[in-house]
Amino acid sequence: MTLYENLANQLEESIRSGALQPGDRLPSVRRTCSRRGVSPATVFQAYYLLEARGLIRARQRSGYFVATGNGGVPGPQPQTPSAPSEESVEPDVADRVFTLLDSVMKRHIVPFGSPIPSPTLFPLQSLGKSMAIAARTLSPWATVDEMSPGKQVLRRLIAARYAVDGITVRVDEIVITSGALEALNLSLASVTRPGDAVVVESPTFYGALQAIQRLGLRAVEVSTHPHDGIDLAALGQAISRHHPKACWLMPTFQNPLGCTMSEDRKRELVALLALHRVPLVEDDVYGELYFGPRRPLPAKAFDHEGLVLHCSSYSKTLAPGYRIGWTAAGIHADAVTRLKLSTTLATSAPGQLGLARYLAGGGYDRHLRKMREQLAHQYAGAAQAVARHFPAGTQATRPGGGYMFWVVLPEGTDAVELHRRALAQRVSVAPGPMFSASGQFANCIRLNFGHPLDARAERALEQLGKLASQLVPS
Repeated sequence: MTLYENLANQLEESIRSGALQPGDRLPSVRRTCSRRGVSPATVFQAYYLLEARGLIRARQRSGYFVATGNGGVPGPQPQTPSAPSEESVEPDVADRVFTLLDSVMKRHIVPFGSPIPSPTLFPLQSLGKSMAIAARTLSPWATVDEMSPGKQVLRRLIAARYAVDGITVRVDEIVITSGALEALNLSLASVTRPGDAVVVESPTFYGALQAIQRLGLRAVEVSTHPHDGIDLAALGQAISRHHPKACWLMPTFQNPLGCTMSEDRKRELVALLALHRVPLVEDDVYGELYFGPRRPLPAKAFDHEGLVLHCSSYSKTLAPGYRIGWTAAGIHADAVTRLKLSTTLATSAPGQLGLARYLAGGGYDRHLRKMREQLAHQYAGAAQAVARHFPAGTQATRPGGGYMFWVVLPEGTDAVELHRRALAQRVSVAPGPMFSASGQFANCIRLNFGHPLDARAERALEQLGKLASQLVPS
């Protein structure tokens, strides 16, 4: 753990034990620095994290105070890494995924199983104006120029955003795609052939398993810790045994766990893969949705060989329906561009130009600040509701960003049956087995806190807790 996470956890324990009561003022930043021997930045990061967890609140010109009316603090976190089979498997998850997605896309369903946040979080009116202006001023040649790699004006803006984080990415290694999922699929297809092994986390995003299944590849699931991310020692063993042609990993705000690898571990990850010349398809769609004071650096920041294909999009931060993503594909950029040309040819030109106009206007960061604050607030409410209503022994991860967290129910609880019963009451969850090529995590669910925690959602979480309690073996 980082210094600020340790400090935050110690203060949380003081709140949990009652040493710090609701309404109590936390020590000032200066005093905490003096007593703990840490920097002001460390203290601020710890306080930001506690605020994101809903445990403390800032009062203007007064400092930080223990939140009142919490109704309980988030419950215990899972501490045990997963233990997947060491064998490679051919995933068969398509039916499970299609069934879930069909249910969560209906508006009368409370969408805790949804893969997307609430559309009310997005600046759709401002974005729509930029799109309309771009469409009206679109020249005929703009519809055919730069088709497969994407519009240079947008690629330059993306490259400039990397530069703000100190990451050098050339414009010509960026390929614009129809959302991050196309970026990830094109990247994976560019570095593999049917029958190849691909390393994934355990649990992993079901989209990775779908891509592996569609391309005729084999999945190698590697032990992953619910806080620290993929086990690097286990990854090294998997590389030696299976000789994978790629890794598809989510080092930041991992879906479904919500965990983030430290920067040191990301550096080690990239060095390990470079040693074996294994490309990393890095899924970083939630990177901008951090709750702390700054964005966690992606693994791409430590890539000196061009082996990291960094994939992201604006679907999770601006609007899912616009479907604009990209991959910074390093030495594989030409291969990705050729594959894009031979499959979908190009991404919508008006969409790219409209998005570029919006980004150039300077409102993106203001929007992101509001969105992060809202998501942090919604996470705190959802985590507290789980702690109140779910059965004794339930554990839940504590993401530092994004809008997903992982709930581990008592052993023997059937998450698939919970999904079925909840759906009958118009509530969706994402059951654990859909995040595993081998169907593990039978007692786990993923919850989406990206939608407002209104009275309907509060009742739904209470319903879920009651249903889960009914399924706990006696």
